[in-house]
Amino acid sequence: MKSMARFVTLITCCAILASAVSAFAGDNVFREVFEDGFYGGAAGALVGAALMAFTKKPADHLDYMGYGAASGILVGSAYGLAKSAHSLAQIDKGSIKFALPTVLPDLAESPASHQTNITWRAELLRGTF
Repeated sequence: MKSMARFVTLITCCAILASAVSAFAGDNVFREVFEDGFYGGAAGALVGAALMAFTKKPADHLDYMGYGAASGILVGSAYGLAKSAHSLAQIDKGSIKFALPTVLPDLAESPASHQTNITWRAELLRGTF
């Protein structure tokens, strides 16, 4: 069971890091966090049901779906919150707002060796002047 939990955690982390983030001026943060939590809960319940199918008596392990849904809601909500925070500091009309920056993976090709490397990018400062 411990190895299965590690596998699910690894798949979830890969899914979070592989997704693209877009920013719109009229974002509704609560709706975005709620939707991500809802979809995470649905996906977690499906993963729990799939794990339940590998047991000898699936009817005795219905709690797998509940645990999967609960962990999916937590991971989905955390993803929604991380996705809604775009930069570490944002300057808007003379006020400064601090938040956790969104860390995005990016592919960069080295001109000298012609190798493709994975780089991590985070916005530290955003402002309108």
